[in-house]
Amino acid sequence: MKAPLIFFFSLILFTSQAQYTVRLVVTDIATRKYDDVYVTGNFNNWNPKDENYKLKPFGGNRKSLVIKDIAPGTYAFKFTRGSLDKIETTADGRDINDRVLEVNGDISLDFTIPGWKDEYPETPKRYTASPQVRLLDTAFNMPQLNRKRRIWIYLPKGYAASSKIYPVLYMNDGQNLFNEKTSTAGEWGVDECLDSLQTKLNKECIVVGIDHGGDKRNTEYNPYDDLQNGKGEGKLYIDFLATTLKPFIDSKYRTKKGPENTYIAGSQLGGLISLYAVMQYPNVFGSAGVFSPVFYTSPFIYSDAENFVTPGMPKIYLYAGGKETTTAVSDLQRMGDILQKKPKYNIRRVISPLGQPNETYWRQEFAVFYKWMMSFE
Repeated sequence: MKAPLIFFFSLILFTSQAQYTVRLVVTDIATRKYDDVYVTGNFNNWNPKDENYKLKPFGGNRKSLVIKDIAPGTYAFKFTRGSLDKIETTADGRDINDRVLEVNGDISLDFTIPGWKDEYPETPKRYTASPQVRLLDTAFNMPQLNRKRRIWIYLPKGYAASSKIYPVLYMNDGQNLFNEKTSTAGEWGVDECLDSLQTKLNKECIVVGIDHGGDKRNTEYNPYDDLQNGKGEGKLYIDFLATTLKPFIDSKYRTKKGPENTYIAGSQLGGLISLYAVMQYPNVFGSAGVFSPVFYTSPFIYSDAENFVTPGMPKIYLYAGGKETTTAVSDLQRMGDILQKKPKYNIRRVISPLGQPNETYWRQEFAVFYKWMMSFE
C-alpha cells in the first residue's frame, strides 16, 4: 500500500501549496507564423498537441498561453506545432535544450521561436557503434511491465579470446550510449571511451544498455506516483533489471555477479532511477552513476535515501551542471549530504560550473566516473 499512500500525501501537499498563474507569450516566430503553436512539457506529460496548452492570439502577431493554478516548482517545456517532428529549434535547425520555467509567483515571460525541426531535413545519422557493441535483442521481454525492449551489450575487446570474468555496468537510455544512428540527441560514446580506457587501465567491463520506453520513459524511470506523469513504474522497471535481465546476462556471459561488481548509471530521470536501484536492491547493485538527476520531480527520493540502510559499501557518483535547472546543484548537494552521513558509503560529488543537461557533458564526464568506479581515482 506504499504507493497509494505516497500519492495521497503528495496530493495533500500539492493542494496545500500556493497556486500561481503563468503567462507564456511568443512575441516572434521566424517562420510558419500563422500555424497553431502548442506548449509541451513535464506538466502535460510532454503531449505535443494538447488542446489545453494551445497558444491563442494576443495582440498583433503575438500568441500566448495562460496556465492557471500551477504549483510552485521547476518545469521543463518546449514549443511545437502539434508534433515532436515539428518542435522548435535554433535558427539553423539544431536541437535546443528544454526551456526551464521557475514558478514561485505569478509571472509573464516573453519568448521567440527561431526555427522548426521539420524545416531542416536531417542528414542521415552515421552508424558509430564500435565492433564491441552488439544488439542483444530487439524485443527482450519485460514481464514486470508486460512490454518488450531493445537491449545492447558491449563486450571488451579481449572477451572472445579469454576466459576472464568481468564486472557489469547497466545503463539506462540505451539508444543514446553507443550509436549516433539510434540516438535522439547525440551519444555518450561509451564504447569508444572504454576501448581507450580499458587498454590504459587494464580494468575491463561489460556494459548492458537498456533502451528507454519512449512515451513510457517518464513513468518507467520514476518510482513514485505524481500528478504530472501518473503512476510511477520505476519499482517494476528495477525489478526487471534485478530479477530478469541480470540473471539472463549472468547466465549467458562471463560475469562477476556480486554487488561490488555490478553497477548502474543514467542521466536525469535515468540517474534518479539508478540511485533508486541501489536503494531497492543493494544486494544486486553496488554502485550508481547519477548524472544530472532531476530530484525535483520526485522529492520522496530524499526520504527513501534517509531511510536507506545496507550492510554493504555502496559507491554513489553524483554529478550536476551549473547550467541546468536553478535547483540542480542544491538538490544534488542535499542528496550528497544525506548519503555522506551514512557509515561506509563512498560518495563523490562533482559540480561542473558550465555543465548542461545533455549528452555532450555526460560524455565528457563518463571517463572520470568510470575510473572512479573502478577505483583508479
